[in-house]
Amino acid sequence: MNIILLKMLSRFIYIILSLTFVGCSFSSKEGKEEQKHGKTTSLITVDVNTEFQEIENFGASDAWSCQFVGNWPMAKKDSIANWLFSKEFDAKGNPKGIGLSLWRFNLGAGSSFQGDNSGIKDTWRRAESFLLPNGNYDWTKQKGQVWFAQKAKELEVENLLVFLNSPPVNLTITGKAFAKNGKTNIAPKNYKQFAKYLATCIKGMENMGLKVDYISPFNEPQWDWSDGGQEGTPYLNSEINSITKVINNQFLADHISTKIDITEAGQINYLYQDDNRPKRGSQIDYFYNPNSDGYIGDLDLLNHSISAHSYFTTSPKKQLIDQRIKLNNTLKNNDVKYWMSEYCILGDNAGEIEGNGKDVGMNSALYMAKVIHHDLVDAQASAWHWWTAISAYDYKDGLIYIDKNESNGAYEDSKMLWVLGNYSRFIRPGYKRIKTIADESINTDDFLISAFTDSKKNKVILVIVALTDAELNFDLNANNKLVPKNMYTTSSNCNLKHVPIKNTTIHITEPSVTTIMYETKK
Repeated sequence: MNIILLKMLSRFIYIILSLTFVGCSFSSKEGKEEQKHGKTTSLITVDVNTEFQEIENFGASDAWSCQFVGNWPMAKKDSIANWLFSKEFDAKGNPKGIGLSLWRFNLGAGSSFQGDNSGIKDTWRRAESFLLPNGNYDWTKQKGQVWFAQKAKELEVENLLVFLNSPPVNLTITGKAFAKNGKTNIAPKNYKQFAKYLATCIKGMENMGLKVDYISPFNEPQWDWSDGGQEGTPYLNSEINSITKVINNQFLADHISTKIDITEAGQINYLYQDDNRPKRGSQIDYFYNPNSDGYIGDLDLLNHSISAHSYFTTSPKKQLIDQRIKLNNTLKNNDVKYWMSEYCILGDNAGEIEGNGKDVGMNSALYMAKVIHHDLVDAQASAWHWWTAISAYDYKDGLIYIDKNESNGAYEDSKMLWVLGNYSRFIRPGYKRIKTIADESINTDDFLISAFTDSKKNKVILVIVALTDAELNFDLNANNKLVPKNMYTTSSNCNLKHVPIKNTTIHITEPSVTTIMYETKK
């Protein structure tokens, strides 16, 4: 009887220990305690001396909601901005926000000035412009977006990128902010005016205290943009080449140091193959191969990277991985970096997840985490940007969701916000991804593992995406004797929650994303 009671008591103690961090997906335990109860402690090895790409930033865009939310009551918009930009911690050590390191500002084409005549039915997808229909500039326009950009600066977001879906309607062929019959909506005679417009907007924003680090003049040039669903225009590679040269020369003449970002391809495969878009694909080779007629890699102000969007290439798993490996191989052959500059969950994704229908829970968040992991590890992206930070739509496209109300409304966070924070809050600009090796006991279908280090190599950030409810107990092995300092998890019950570390063995028990900070032992 005493032996039975002892066994029951031992089991009861173990259960209590296991439940100490219920809802936060993991705890730290002594390895001997795990083995005593039949659990295998796995080993994850990091090699801080085997480095891959440097991480430049994590970002999100202000389209299309910030033009309205930026004029909402101060308490509400301030709370939303803090979720996106804050690097502070609360009294319990939990991050107050996800600490984005880049903010994307939509430089509108002025379709909102045209009202219903714009041809864009959804008023939220129309956008103002600093350039008025009469040709004058009004720096009080785009007020809501300017508020968010200034708040991002106040909260020390490192980079500001300005992007365009269309040239201003003053310069387009159709006189509207979308194209006709899939043809480029700006004539060559207006290229110089377009470049001058960009230069003027950059200087105008600088006068507001907003330094523009990057400008992205083109968006998904492979699509036709002729249905009036939003602002947009297609471009041929040759047209992007010509316009970029004109912008580069204009910026140099105006003493503007803003870097030019190209090409925001609609899918990542258009960077390395034509696929179904001849003269709009194979963009890495076209723009960055010195033997190409379209080579512009030597332009003074070109950001030596190429951008694309991860849409429609994330499933099934074989395509998710194979396309990113092909992309990375093409990048290495042309010595150019890669920015994943826009993504949200669209389409049916081979039956894995449906883009329609808002989901603020872990199902969408884990899918997002899987895409981030493979973009960083297989494609070796130097930057990763979510599409729209604030959504008013019934899609899986928002980090934060709001009522579709122009003056006021309710708002809520999503698990996608906090899962992005598992990366953006802790992997800061200048960190480098490093090599990780998981031992054979770790099922890589259940767990996705990546690691990053600072330039001094005295800090390692380990991110583990647990896609299933499989359990994992592991220790980290590092040749410079790193020790765990802090852990943060996002799961069904936790939003980037801080969990103190007392021992070296980490115990993950449920679908979650876990960020662990290690430092060199002194």
